[in-house]
Amino acid sequence: MISLHYVPFQEFQRIKNLKCTPIQRSQIFATYCRINTLYMIKRAGSGHIGSSFSSLDIVSWLFTNELQLNHQKDPKISADIYFSSKGHDVPGLYATLLGLGFIEFDLLHSLRRLDGLPGHPDVSIPFMETNTGPLGMGISKAKGMAAANRLQGKTSQIYVLTGDGELQEGQFWESLPSAVNKRLGELTVIVDHNKIQSDTWVTKVSDLGNIEKKFESFGWHVDRCDGHNLEAFSSALQKFKGITDRPKILIADTIKGKGISFMEHTSMKPEDQLYRFHSGAPDDDIYNRGVKELTELANRQLNNTGAEPLKLETKDQPIRTLPTNPERLVTAYSKALVEQAERNPKLVVLDADLLLDCGLIPFQERFSDRFFECGIAEQDMVSQAGGMALKGLLPVVHSFACFLSTRPNEQIYNNATEKTKVIYVGSLAGLLPSAPGHSHQSVRDISVLSAIPRMILVEPCNEAEVALALDFCLNRTSESCYLRLVSIPCEIPYRLPQKYDLELGKGIPLTEGNDAILFGYGPILLSQAYQASMILADRHRIGLKVINLPWLNRIDEVWLKKIITNYKYIFTLDNHYIFGGQGQLISSLLCDIDASIPVKKFGLTDIPLCGQNDEVLKAHRLDAESLAQNIFQTMKEKVL
Repeated sequence: MISLHYVPFQEFQRIKNLKCTPIQRSQIFATYCRINTLYMIKRAGSGHIGSSFSSLDIVSWLFTNELQLNHQKDPKISADIYFSSKGHDVPGLYATLLGLGFIEFDLLHSLRRLDGLPGHPDVSIPFMETNTGPLGMGISKAKGMAAANRLQGKTSQIYVLTGDGELQEGQFWESLPSAVNKRLGELTVIVDHNKIQSDTWVTKVSDLGNIEKKFESFGWHVDRCDGHNLEAFSSALQKFKGITDRPKILIADTIKGKGISFMEHTSMKPEDQLYRFHSGAPDDDIYNRGVKELTELANRQLNNTGAEPLKLETKDQPIRTLPTNPERLVTAYSKALVEQAERNPKLVVLDADLLLDCGLIPFQERFSDRFFECGIAEQDMVSQAGGMALKGLLPVVHSFACFLSTRPNEQIYNNATEKTKVIYVGSLAGLLPSAPGHSHQSVRDISVLSAIPRMILVEPCNEAEVALALDFCLNRTSESCYLRLVSIPCEIPYRLPQKYDLELGKGIPLTEGNDAILFGYGPILLSQAYQASMILADRHRIGLKVINLPWLNRIDEVWLKKIITNYKYIFTLDNHYIFGGQGQLISSLLCDIDASIPVKKFGLTDIPLCGQNDEVLKAHRLDAESLAQNIFQTMKEKVL
């Protein structure tokens, strides 16, 4: 366990009274915020350092020198608006708000914790103007705010920060023309042009070309500057104030990871394929080196003003219990995909800027000519896959489940109407990991994809079932499939039978029990159900049969009728909203079999919470202890 260092609130207060220029004060403030951003991400165990650091000079200047804010939240008072469309940089934005006293400073210690600071912007936090995380929505949201202000007779400036990778989203370009038509001179968009999207170069994925000319062709006023040169940045904003008849875009050239030399993308070597600090917490050595470098920078900046050195405070890194022998489903998928591709030359892979997270590096290295990086453009990717399928290829499409199931939903349906075969692989599925927040917790994908014709939805429960599920999708059905993958390492208490194989619509018991039966899927909640069955047996002598049913929208009614025979208590467990999940399908089928059999459905009923995995499972009462209590109470009320 190491000590973590942060800048206390009194140090932020001290720099208010320094005898220095506004630019010097903002530079010191930004360095302080970088120290606290690094602290928050390291303490939380995850977050986005690179894009927080690239934008912090911009955000610091805006909040300390430009924005006229309404601290009383009085609806009668006009106030300027700022929000980040890209969302990944929210730790840096939090650090800014904390340093200015706009939100309670103790929240510094609660990034990505339950009842703390969410992993992506959320309107529950003061001065968070809108929820972001899904990309491309920012200008559209700002246009709506501008329209509301005008209708209500309010006058305020609206500033929106976008990422450069974000410019690949179609909605961004859709949003540009009408802002000019409506003469939204109050709108200023700042592009954090740090050249790196997620893990690699924007130019390698989808080169932006001459973006000044592109924006100008839509009628926007355009300028460009060094986003870390506050004199140039402030000068550009000052010029913008004289332009009131059209919206403005400022392309701010920045460095991802700015402030810590070895995190800056400019330190990457030619042979480096991936940027290391887009997401995730640094290890202990990197953290210590980084905070040392930032502290030295802060002290040089303070010394230039004649001020005393920075006094940091410390807290111990929280202790986290990691799985001792975890299974990694994405890693298992990565291996199985390469094995399948070796046997099938028509198999091609498409990715939406999530090469690392979706486990596609081994495939890219082995079959570079059959790998297609589509960037942050899910609709374009899915339609490309449709075209490939029409010409005889077998495309396998990848993104996070939260984006793959929703953004290109119309394109997925269009592919289905052509009666071709496409495999869709959605990782980061379900409630966990919960730290990124609701924009990334995919708990509605089953409902939005289940109604698509000729589409089989399947979620494997462990590494062994991953290979079986992929083989089924590729080789054992003529229909398109959606393979739902949990991304986090999981400690799994059960094992599948040695000769187990998948049968469409059928499941298999993981425990034996004659008193009640529970249907579920996937490693997260099946593990909780398995442990709940142990609790029920030990405490209440209740035998709960837990069934692994990996099919999310196809259930064999003959098998279902047979397996529920002699059970009076039936439970379902969804890593998803109850509405539209597997449990609702089971309940519907059971009405046809025997309408007198009650079914109790467990799952989500509200927007998923943000926090550490164990605390969020418990808060939603989906942990083993809560499940055991709820099952026992249900059975008790109906008389054991």
